[in-house]
Amino acid sequence: MAKKQKKQAGGTPATVALTASGTPFTLHSYDHDPASPSYGEEAAEALGVSPDRVFKTLVADVDGELTVAVVPVAGQLDLKALASAVGGKRATMADPAAAERTTGYVRGGISPLGQRKRLRTVLDASATTHETICISAGRRGLEVELAPASLATLTAAVLAPIGRG
Repeated sequence: MAKKQKKQAGGTPATVALTASGTPFTLHSYDHDPASPSYGEEAAEALGVSPDRVFKTLVADVDGELTVAVVPVAGQLDLKALASAVGGKRATMADPAAAERTTGYVRGGISPLGQRKRLRTVLDASATTHETICISAGRRGLEVELAPASLATLTAAVLAPIGRG
């Protein structure tokens, strides 16, 4: 029963996409501290959620193509595993300005949903061990909680072990 929703104050392209798709989700907001050294860890702490259930959205360059990696904030992205997951040879972190320009979001608020240009997406396989995970809703201080399968479906994500540690 998805209703058409105009972008309202507080709405982001990610929440608009979720609402339009009829996907069940819970929106969580918190006061973002600009001095926080880690957006993801700040979100986990503010929401009282284990850092292995809060996932960060990173943009990497795999053989010249921007690719989204969604990994737990408790760990790091394994660039070699990311490249392998999409059949590439080499991955590096994308230029932050290119990531912002391409996704339409600012660093620390990049969501895998509702991006300006839909990018190939890889979701760390550990997401499937949780009933729900939290991801950026497209703005610092705003997280979406949803089922990992829903995220994978909406982003046409490849599931692969791309996180470490």
